[in-house]
Amino acid sequence: MRVVLAEDSVLLREGLIRLLAEGGAEVVAAVEDGDALTAAVSTHQPDVVITDVRMPPSFSDEGLRAAAAIRQSHPGIGILVLSQYVELTYASDLMAGASAVGAGGVGYLLKDRISRLEDMMDALVRVKDGGMVLDPEVVAAAFNRRDGNTVSLLTPREREVLQLMAEGRTNAAIARQLTLSAGGVEKNISSIFTKMDLPPHLDDHRRVLAVLSWIRNGR
Repeated sequence: MRVVLAEDSVLLREGLIRLLAEGGAEVVAAVEDGDALTAAVSTHQPDVVITDVRMPPSFSDEGLRAAAAIRQSHPGIGILVLSQYVELTYASDLMAGASAVGAGGVGYLLKDRISRLEDMMDALVRVKDGGMVLDPEVVAAAFNRRDGNTVSLLTPREREVLQLMAEGRTNAAIARQLTLSAGGVEKNISSIFTKMDLPPHLDDHRRVLAVLSWIRNGR
């Protein structure tokens, strides 16, 4: 897996390079700002981009804006955001383009909660393969802020299933965690799609759209 990394902290950047190499990924470029990130992606055409949100010069949303530009010019590249903060607006914006056919995967993880290399590499693989990974704290924040939207139509079990979908879990993983049969998970997901008015022709992208719906409605 070829990775372009954007992180303005030298210590964290160098630490990530070493950890990713240990996990079997190749960091083909490591930069410290958004402009350098977009340039490195054009040069190296990586499988996945890992980026911070706040970088020089203004330390506001440079990483996110660079990620959005990369999504426009290289839609098949996966984007994994590492942040110190739960930013629902950033998560929503990042997810917005993830439902397009052929779009690369997306992820949003909190730096302080990544405690194992295996978890980091698992997230990278899922994003590389077109999947979706949201930190559980981001998921919880979105649920806590919901107000009068389609999520309110879901049963408690359907909300549990949707929360695990948002974390990037497969149907098999959801079944194990909730002690449900495979058919039970599929039935709950089908009901979620129906209540959120997501028709069958959208195929697998309905999972992304379902998650994006409650993030947007919870803001």
